[in-house]
Amino acid sequence: MTQLHTPKASRNQETGRLSFMRPVSPRGVRFPARGGARAGTPTEMACTLRTVPATEKTVRRSALVASAVLLSTALTAPAALAAPRPAPSATPPAHTSVVGGERLAKPGTQVNLAAGAPVLPKELSARSWIVADAESGDVLAAHNAHWRLAPASTLKMLFADTLLPKWPRTTTHRVVPSDLAGVGAGSSMVGVKEDETYTVHDLWLGVFLPSGNDAVHVLSAMNGGVEKTVAEMNEHAEELQALDTHAVSPDGYDAPGQVSSAYDLTLIARSGLQKKDFREYCSTVRAQFPGETKKNKKGKRVRGSFEIQNTNRLLRGDYDVPVYQGIAGVKNGNTTHAGATFTGVAERDGKVLLVTVMNPQKKESNEVYKETARLFDWGFAAAGKVQPVGELVPPKSVEEANAAAGPSASPGQAGGTGAGSKPVASAHTGGGADGMGVALGIAGGVVVLLAGGAFLVNRRWPLPDMVRRRSRP
Repeated sequence: MTQLHTPKASRNQETGRLSFMRPVSPRGVRFPARGGARAGTPTEMACTLRTVPATEKTVRRSALVASAVLLSTALTAPAALAAPRPAPSATPPAHTSVVGGERLAKPGTQVNLAAGAPVLPKELSARSWIVADAESGDVLAAHNAHWRLAPASTLKMLFADTLLPKWPRTTTHRVVPSDLAGVGAGSSMVGVKEDETYTVHDLWLGVFLPSGNDAVHVLSAMNGGVEKTVAEMNEHAEELQALDTHAVSPDGYDAPGQVSSAYDLTLIARSGLQKKDFREYCSTVRAQFPGETKKNKKGKRVRGSFEIQNTNRLLRGDYDVPVYQGIAGVKNGNTTHAGATFTGVAERDGKVLLVTVMNPQKKESNEVYKETARLFDWGFAAAGKVQPVGELVPPKSVEEANAAAGPSASPGQAGGTGAGSKPVASAHTGGGADGMGVALGIAGGVVVLLAGGAFLVNRRWPLPDMVRRRSRP
């Protein structure tokens, strides 16, 4: 498969993404480190002034003076006209969003340790992180929860949560050149080819597993274009009350003004996990992806396939990161501007946690996964021993429905599957998945139909049919 290599190839490269175009490297083999200098003039902002020969100086002096005036004007013009991306602040803002509670608006670490509660891990270098109960919505601990930072490919969770309901997975699409226009230099790619036909199922596997920006752009084209898709993503973020989030690109590729927060990414993941297809794709370890149609030795046109693998190291494992017991997704990202980002969901002993980690400052291999694993371990050990410092709010429409329904109805009422039901085992049959582990449904009462057609949703908005992952035997 052809990879995109340009002078800016390091700028948005997922860590080790090239390894996913072939079978997993054996243990002891390191993946290529993410490139890209973190200082100096960005490539896209660099310019070169040509030296004018002595014989031209007199003739072109007035032109040079005029150019200097124009250049000076441009450099002092308002930032909206043309400004380089500012370097990320080294410290969080003093005041942030209060969505989810006043404690989450404060900078620094927020936690209420009761007697017998384990202390937080010491080796945490992320600029922002959060540990939350995925079902109750309780935030167990957080660090700069609402700090608006570049999200990298974790933004694909918002893309998927917005667009997944739009087409049946069997829908087919023949890729035309315009579908791939605008894919950023150095993007992580799954290997979509022009003039080839793919199912929507193929494309979503390409989005979730190798974090393919090419697959994102094809789906965006099917949705009416990147601009329309980004607008819908921002509308959906507002509906989810993910108010720290502003999408500029659908795939998380670095762009001025594109931000999210650990709190918002956790909200978005929780929303996505309500969808069966989202749960399947984010928990799939490996799959077959359609290749390019070529002539074989007999002159017959045939189309093969190749293996793609999930870039989530806690789900798939790596030489220095084992598969995390109970992991079920969700999405990772890595760009030069954002650093490493990750949102994960895991289940242990009936408890389901969401952890988001953004931009660890410790520059070691797979550090974002190591810090996530430490926070998962702490969260499972601390469950029931800490007082929440906030909550994951429900979507705006659910909150409004709750308010309209009033306090008369009991959140415990449910039609169909009720709260407290036993988990129901089912086989994980996601097309192309390697069959690792068992998917268990954790039932929960989510929506109550009241007289007059109003819906009352449990304030805690539990997750239905949560997928549980076990490590390899």
